[in-house]
Amino acid sequence: MFLGLDIGTSSVKALLADGEQRVLASHDVALTVQRPHPGFSEQAPDAWVDAVIAAVDVLKASHPQEVADVKGIGLSGQMHGAVLLGADHRPLRPAILWNDGRSSAECAELEAKWPQLRTVTGNKAMPGFTAPKLLWVARHEPEIFARTRLVVLPKAYIRLALTGEAIEEMSDAAGSLWLDVGKRDWSDAALEATGLTRRNMPRLVEGSAPAGQLRADLVARWGMAKAPVFAGGAGDNAAGAVGLGAIKPGSAFVSLGTSGVLWATTDRFLPNPDRAVHAFCHAIPQTWHQMGVILSAASSLAWIANVLQTREPVLLAPLGDKPAAPSPVQFLPYLSGERTPHDDARIRGVFAGLAHENGRDAMVQAVLEGVAFAFADCRDALAAAGTTIAGADVIGGGSRSRFWLEVLANVLGFPIHRLADGETGGAFGAARLARLAVTGEDPAVVCTPPRRVETIEPDPALAAAYVEARAGWRRLYPAMRGATE
Repeated sequence: MFLGLDIGTSSVKALLADGEQRVLASHDVALTVQRPHPGFSEQAPDAWVDAVIAAVDVLKASHPQEVADVKGIGLSGQMHGAVLLGADHRPLRPAILWNDGRSSAECAELEAKWPQLRTVTGNKAMPGFTAPKLLWVARHEPEIFARTRLVVLPKAYIRLALTGEAIEEMSDAAGSLWLDVGKRDWSDAALEATGLTRRNMPRLVEGSAPAGQLRADLVARWGMAKAPVFAGGAGDNAAGAVGLGAIKPGSAFVSLGTSGVLWATTDRFLPNPDRAVHAFCHAIPQTWHQMGVILSAASSLAWIANVLQTREPVLLAPLGDKPAAPSPVQFLPYLSGERTPHDDARIRGVFAGLAHENGRDAMVQAVLEGVAFAFADCRDALAAAGTTIAGADVIGGGSRSRFWLEVLANVLGFPIHRLADGETGGAFGAARLARLAVTGEDPAVVCTPPRRVETIEPDPALAAAYVEARAGWRRLYPAMRGATE
């Protein structure tokens, strides 16, 4: 038996999987986010620990024998959060989360202090990353910074609390701006730029490597036969990729969730920071990945459904299964700014080309196409960094719309694969990493992909029409940028 723990922003999830990779049970415990000032986002680290213990307590109550047989525990977690610990390894302040925007000025300061940042870390300095948050604390809370002895990411704090060991793995560390992503090691220059040294960092392991053992008191609490081994684990996106089996170079997927991700697994470090591509280590040794990220994917559809006070399925039904042509209306889906390729927090969305004859269906189709065009920007940014995607699986709530998948295939110009229903979240990926840490198996044997139930190919005529439509859509961003400056 293997246990996957996913420390998210809105909840903690515990998942129990057996040796056949069947999910036997899972339980979620809700979390809250504190926003003491506009743009701030914080959580109490011990709330994560309490939630993990509560979630496993529930699994123990419902599946006592299976929990007793757990041999490995894997961790997945929200990335980029800054957990500052004192000499006693206790939090000095609430954790500053990935979606906290307070450190914009510190990002510019960090890039100025260390000009090699983008080359070594493979990423631009953005407020979401961890390193700028430490500069903010040093400036605004100098007494806390002076007392800081160890800085860890959220899931590493869980490991520390549950094992007593300060250990981090490569995929999560790559999102800190302190890692030399190509060398898979802490960068002394990056640490120095934020007033830190290696003494302030946990030791590094690969995501599939053993990384501590469960505390004896928790072994007794959960009635386990022996102390399970922890795996290094993974950041949330990398854990999701492990759950999807996206571990081989050339693997790709589109996540049509609240936000959107275009993921590509690579066999080497391929950064393109100037176009806001994230280039990180994967949780599997000697493997990396690239991500293009858009901030409003399925949330764009949810937004227009809310504006029109209509349920999403009602909006989608009149569109059918496949577009006959691009919508005459265009939509820029930058409802909360955009990440790839613009890194522009101020830009906002817009409808363009509206006429008297355009109704609700044209506007809804434009929303779906605008998101697809944004994914095409991500595709181009990854291509500029050396990655050509030949086809991609699709996950997330938006994948339920056949019409949207037809649009995606024709806009992106490659096949889109729908998957059979199955557990492919971060907790399942973490459970897979737990198994690898215990057994030492080949990741390719364990991390197999879900069954594909359908492949949607581009239609040459429709794809050509979308190339033309996207050329007009791309003129919207410069126009809107000028309007917001």
